[in-house]
Amino acid sequence: MRWNIPILLTWLRILLIPVFTALFYLPQGWLDAQTVNYLAALIFAAAGITDWLDGFLARHWHQTSDFGAFLDPVADKLMVAVALILLVKLDRTAAVYAMVIIGREITISALREWMAQLGRRSSVAVAHIGKFKTAAQMAAIFALLIYQNDFLGLNLPQIGNILMFIASVLTIWSMFYYLKMAWQEFK
Repeated sequence: MRWNIPILLTWLRILLIPVFTALFYLPQGWLDAQTVNYLAALIFAAAGITDWLDGFLARHWHQTSDFGAFLDPVADKLMVAVALILLVKLDRTAAVYAMVIIGREITISALREWMAQLGRRSSVAVAHIGKFKTAAQMAAIFALLIYQNDFLGLNLPQIGNILMFIASVLTIWSMFYYLKMAWQEFK
C-alpha cells in the first residue's frame, strides 16, 4: 500500500470515530450537552467532507488504488453505523431505522464482495438511488446530532427523523435495486 493524501484522509475518518464516540461519554460537567452535540455534528460533517475530498483527490491526482477502494467505504460505513447506534442509544431516532440502514450496508457489502470474486463488481456499482440514500442519511444524522428544537427556526429532531424515514425507504429501495442487478448471478 502506497501512502498518499487520499489514503491518509480515509484513515483520518477512521481515527475520528473514537473521538466522535468519546464526546458522548465524557464525564458530566466537562462540556454541556449542546456543545457535545455541535462538536459531534462538526466531526460527522468533517468525515463527510473528507469522504468527498479523498475520492476527488484520488481521481484528480490518479492515486486510486485497490486498498483505497476497499478502505473508503469501510470508513464510511463504520462512521454511519457508530452514529446510528449512538442516536438510538440517545433516544433521538427509532432503532428500526438503524437496523434497516446497517443491515442493508452489510448485505450490499457482502453482495459487492461476492460479485467482485465473480469478476462482476461493476454490475453492482454505485447507482443514483444509492447516492440519494446517502444524502438523506447524512443530512438526517447531522440534524439528529445537533438535535435542537429551534435551530435557525427549524425543528431539527423532527426534520432529522423525517429524513431518517426517507433514508430508510431509499435504503430498502436501493437494496432491492442492487439485488436485482445481481439477480443473474443468483440463477
